[in-house]
Amino acid sequence: MDIALYLKALLLGIVEGLTEFLPISSTGHLIIAGQLIGFNGEKAKLFDIVIQLAAILAVCWEYRGRLRAALAGITTERIQQRFVANLAIAFIPAAALGLLFHGDIKEHLFHPLPVATAFVVGGFLILWAEGRDHRVTVETVDDMRWQDALKVGCAQTLALIPGTSRSGATIIGGLFFGLSRRAATEFSFFLAIPTMFAAVIYDVYKNRAILQTDDLAMFAIGFAASFVSAFFAVRGLLRYISHHDFSAFAYYRIAFGGLVLVTSYTGIVNWSH
Repeated sequence: MDIALYLKALLLGIVEGLTEFLPISSTGHLIIAGQLIGFNGEKAKLFDIVIQLAAILAVCWEYRGRLRAALAGITTERIQQRFVANLAIAFIPAAALGLLFHGDIKEHLFHPLPVATAFVVGGFLILWAEGRDHRVTVETVDDMRWQDALKVGCAQTLALIPGTSRSGATIIGGLFFGLSRRAATEFSFFLAIPTMFAAVIYDVYKNRAILQTDDLAMFAIGFAASFVSAFFAVRGLLRYISHHDFSAFAYYRIAFGGLVLVTSYTGIVNWSH
């Protein structure tokens, strides 16, 4: 029994769950945290993808009533048909670009310094979005048109760059396109379901050869930690945005990314290995 490995899995599971739905990039945090604790390599990348599935399942559980209603009314209720269609439309841009550039992105951008740079740039984009006059034209997810969904889907493609944040791209993109904070946040949650399910299935299938029975406990620990922490993070974020904007996340991104870049430049931490 490798206790140290299990502790790393527990830590990374908590990191994933807490950061998946906040606009601060769960992938970026996992890459940097994995580098710090020596948990990297191809199996680590697959582990990161699998525990993201746990976070998505936490959203499915939190919104199980809404998802059940969508499935039950998909053939009879116009509002549910539009909801499902909007998710499908928003899913397509990132799925198409992800299939085309998946290998290149993982090879060149899944490293701490590109991630840190994306953290800082994304932080300034959030401040820019929050500094604009935010005119709401879409109050709830059910008010969204297919054009709104497509715009948010295009914004999600930016999240193919690790460190950008999938939730950050979709939420801030939604704000730019006239969605209310709650509508942008909830649609980001819902859009994560097909997006991350597709990513997990693709990566697990592609890397099935490196999976071993001995890894089951490690994956299970990370999966459970991610599910529980994501469940509380989702509820906490919805409470937070009812009284605050996203500026605090922007400052965090800039400080966190800046710290990685400064420690690299000064040689305090060698982020190249």
